Amino acid sequence: MKAGFWVAPEGAEDGVSMVPIGVDETASGFSGRSGLTGAGTISFLATASAAELIGRCPKVAALLPELVAALETQEETAPSRLFDLSGWGADDLELIGQVLGEGEVSATVALPDGVIAQAQESVMAGLWRVRFVDASGALVADYVEVATVPAAIERAARMTRVLDALPPPPEGAMNVMSLLTEIRDRALAFQPGAPSHTITFSLFPMSDVDMAHLQETLGPGPVQMLSRGYGTCRIVATGVRNVWSVQFFNAMDTIVLDTLEIGDVPVTARAAVEDFRDSAERLKEIEEAYFE
Repeated sequence: MKAGFWVAPEGAEDGVSMVPIGVDETASGFSGRSGLTGAGTISFLATASAAELIGRCPKVAALLPELVAALETQEETAPSRLFDLSGWGADDLELIGQVLGEGEVSATVALPDGVIAQAQESVMAGLWRVRFVDASGALVADYVEVATVPAAIERAARMTRVLDALPPPPEGAMNVMSLLTEIRDRALAFQPGAPSHTITFSLFPMSDVDMAHLQETLGPGPVQMLSRGYGTCRIVATGVRNVWSVQFFNAMDTIVLDTLEIGDVPVTARAAVEDFRDSAERLKEIEEAYFE
């Protein structure tokens, strides 16, 4: 059994795949895999080829002040704001991808009817690029979103099941039933916006039998997230509403902290008001320097 709560699909030993097999990562100018950091974005925009591209892309120039205004006023609890990119040409998509760059948080979300949402935070926290592809891999939606976390993630997490009745304990169980009781009670009682409750496995010893039963009872969920802020953090929604696996890894991809969080989308992946305001300033500087 793989160490930690999360188990790779079908027993594989690889880490969480953030882009489903068969999805074209570069289709339609999606910037989530561009690899550009903040410094990389500025370096590109300062080139002669970027200046030529900017001259051909009035849609991007018109969008930037709208994004700045949204970031200047967005609040953590407010609905997200969407800016549709459908119908944009290749040059415009390329340029907005270069401006946004690739930030710390990415996500893959499984939705009904085989639709997959791919979300990538830009180098400006709270500003996301989100794409939806259908079961065949065809693009069905593409937009920029100003939000603490993309709405698709929150919607998918709410579609998971409620844990009420617990299955009987397996032979050889030690601590799993008391833990499941705590998880069930806290998940049922949780109210949106309330502080999350964290269960740390190193403080709650679990045998292999316990962990297997816990994994089977909670089951897999529709959201996988990866945050590379301070080290690597993998966030996986379980199949139970309000219950998340949150794992921190060292440089050798070894789990150093293995937890369950009961609550909203874990704060590790969420942007705060301060992030919105800082991002507004950074984006306005880019706009004034290269688009005016």
